[in-house]
Amino acid sequence: MSQTPKQPADRPVPTSADVARLAGVSRATVSYVLNNTSAVRISEPTRVRVRAAAEELGYVPHAAARSLRAGHTRIVLLPTAHIPVGPLYSRFFNELQWELRRLDYTVVQYGSLGLGADEAARAWAELRPVAVVSLGEIELTPQGVRLLKRSGARAVITLGPQRVEGAHALVMDQREIGESAVVHLRERGRRRIGVLIPEEPGLELFSKPRLAGARKAAHGTDAVIEPVTMAYTEESAAELAGRWRELGLDAVFAYNDEYAMLLMSALQDADIDVPRETAVIGADDLLLGRLLRPRLSTVHVEMVTGRHLAELVDRVVRDPEGTPERHDLMGARALPRESS
Repeated sequence: MSQTPKQPADRPVPTSADVARLAGVSRATVSYVLNNTSAVRISEPTRVRVRAAAEELGYVPHAAARSLRAGHTRIVLLPTAHIPVGPLYSRFFNELQWELRRLDYTVVQYGSLGLGADEAARAWAELRPVAVVSLGEIELTPQGVRLLKRSGARAVITLGPQRVEGAHALVMDQREIGESAVVHLRERGRRRIGVLIPEEPGLELFSKPRLAGARKAAHGTDAVIEPVTMAYTEESAAELAGRWRELGLDAVFAYNDEYAMLLMSALQDADIDVPRETAVIGADDLLLGRLLRPRLSTVHVEMVTGRHLAELVDRVVRDPEGTPERHDLMGARALPRESS
């Protein structure tokens, strides 16, 4: 039986000089081609020849050397999410990563579970990122922002309900979602409205402001807001549905579509008519909600595109001395369907 010949352990690592010799060009040309430099015009046949030589030799540019030449890395650090953010936000973050790659940044996801705000900032700074996009689970402090900037981060951008001194802010006002849901339920004549609070840890980042928005919509009216808790399990949904009539609620804003679908199914199993006895509305406008019977009412969340955020990162990296900006990341509007 034939065996693949082993590569010698001491085989030298190919260099840009090796690529230049094989392609018949200068090392500078190799650098321009492999770093996608647009400031220097290089013919397409030469680009093809350089890439072919690099592939034949197995040459990969050295990120650290590139950073030394540029004076900064091309790393954009995204702290990983520790909570289930749902399909809507997952699509947004995936699009953000694709767009950053298109702009020639290296996206690094960093697991920050268990770190405090300033501990996380120090850990992130060790990688010398050119930009940090903090998704809000760890609340950066002004001291953390200053530390990141001293370590070379040209752009520090936070996503969340609050601004942080020194950082650009993309504000996700979750209150709009709860407010839109309760305004819709009130318009449908509902007055005793439950607001579902997930029991899963970490989701209070979203659920608390949504509850605040619901209370704002009911303030000064005859509507009553009643928080109810539920875990994302069939057992928890069945337990809540089993005591639903005791609660005396005629509607529920069920946090998002996933929790709404789970609860609505449990209510129907408990012979509670949706929407005659209880109106149900979720949030995020997931496709599956439109396939249910009755079709699920929801709050459609309009988020800016990942491309918009990626371009903001690139703009701030290029002009780090600009005044920190505030951008609204999302808006919300109710989409009435049969469940309410």
